[in-house]
Amino acid sequence: MYPWIEAFHVITVVTWFAALFYLPRLFVYHAMTEDQPGNERFKIMERKLYRGIMVPSAIAVVALGLTMLFMAPSLLSQGWMIVKLVLVALLIGYHAYCHYLVRLFARDQNPYSHVWYRVFNELPVLVLIPVVILAIVKPF
Repeated sequence: MYPWIEAFHVITVVTWFAALFYLPRLFVYHAMTEDQPGNERFKIMERKLYRGIMVPSAIAVVALGLTMLFMAPSLLSQGWMIVKLVLVALLIGYHAYCHYLVRLFARDQNPYSHVWYRVFNELPVLVLIPVVILAIVKPF
């Protein structure tokens, strides 16, 4: 059963990262939008992406990851897993901050420029690379 859970964990990680990459890209374009119809369209897109894909994917990632840890608790004694879990916690924080930004945009209170969002959009890559290396190579 473990390989099936692991496979679905990887699938949900992919969908979560797709949303983690795309939502901030929407923020870039939303921050550049000057017309009201465009502004309203981005609000809808951001809300639907966040609620419909990002949140369910994150919940599934965490639930499946916890299930694997429950099935193989010895993983928690391995250094690579501890580092990976710290990085996942950072991603959860990034996810939560994205929610905060969705709410600001919904209230027309965006405090940042499109350039700031372009940088913000790249942050998940800085986590994705070491997480994949840790999960595959298990260097510790």
